[in-house]
Amino acid sequence: MGTVTESPYRLAWRVTEPLHAMVYFVPESPERYAKLGLSPMDGYFASRGAAFGPVGPEIVAATFYNFNPDRVARALPAAWAKARPEQLVQARLEAADAALTRGLGADVLAGPEVAEAAELARTAAEAAARLPHGRPLFAAHTTLPWPRSPHLVLFHAQMLLREFRGDGHVAALLANGVSGLDAIVMHAASGEIDGRFLRGTRGWSREQWAGAEDDLRRSGLLGDEGLTEEGARLRAHIEDRTDQVAEVAYRAIGEQGCLRLAELTRPLSRTVVKAGLLNPAALFEQKPR
Repeated sequence: MGTVTESPYRLAWRVTEPLHAMVYFVPESPERYAKLGLSPMDGYFASRGAAFGPVGPEIVAATFYNFNPDRVARALPAAWAKARPEQLVQARLEAADAALTRGLGADVLAGPEVAEAAELARTAAEAAARLPHGRPLFAAHTTLPWPRSPHLVLFHAQMLLREFRGDGHVAALLANGVSGLDAIVMHAASGEIDGRFLRGTRGWSREQWAGAEDDLRRSGLLGDEGLTEEGARLRAHIEDRTDQVAEVAYRAIGEQGCLRLAELTRPLSRTVVKAGLLNPAALFEQKPR
């Protein structure tokens, strides 16, 4: 078999993603949510869902997709009695600013590479913003104001591109009959991530998780040692379809622009990872400090 080459469009997203994803793991986020009276997970739901305004749990559970709706309902709408949506949006941006400054240093963030990467990512994100149809979580995020500092422009652009891709991923899961719980059980079974982490952060009980595993076994997607060949093919198909419907955003910068974006952000993302900014411990329940 020949080697499968990753497309420049997927490469640009994958390599840059740590510069956005870190905001859900760094201690700077729960620290700011705590100042608003929210636990780390309640702050997560409220800050990411704040783009919708002070909504109840139904919209957030539907668009986040793989979280237990009962867990979302413990956070919303109660969070809005403690903080306004715009406060949560600002708290997340401040956390991103502080974490990126800590992890990369002010000199790096002020450098020409970050500014160039920010411009490329923003061009792709603004192209995506002209195509919000069928992407509710992304569409809500397009209403948020752009920050001014280049490193925060880069963070904001990648956030938009991630939500654009995520909404497409949900559509692919739905089209293939894969529920949110099924999706994370299959992800854990692939060996790519710890199932205990996914179950704990997504709010599913051991019984619910085990029930989903039983259903997937009956469907022939899960075996005793992880995903079956059929299960692995299904996951690959969904990922490929997700890539396909996300490409349209990156066509605004073309393949060369995508390769350049990945070239610029690869050392930044590697530093973020090495600095421990993607440590999942921050997502587990803690009492506000």
